[in-house]
Amino acid sequence: MNVWAIDKDVPLKLLLLELVHRYGENTLALNNQVQHFQAVDLCRINEPAISAYIYTFGQNAGRYGIDLKYPIPAHNIVGENEDLTLDQIIEIISTHLFS
Repeated sequence: MNVWAIDKDVPLKLLLLELVHRYGENTLALNNQVQHFQAVDLCRINEPAISAYIYTFGQNAGRYGIDLKYPIPAHNIVGENEDLTLDQIIEIISTHLFS
């Protein structure tokens, strides 16, 4: 994934760079249907049913929000994780997508 070629805001690019650094180039995939400049929908390659929707809109500067998606929509966690630091968001993504 060429992070700098993606049309997203800088905090999201910094997050993506850190994730690529930690987990490798060919580990995560972006859902290309998410067109918002301040949001990405990430999943592991070949595991689209479990994803994380990360956004910076509506957050304080340098902060993130994240919605966790599961194969059973009733289990999704939406709107409960906001105003998170980069370290906090990485910890949640690590647990959600890599545990």
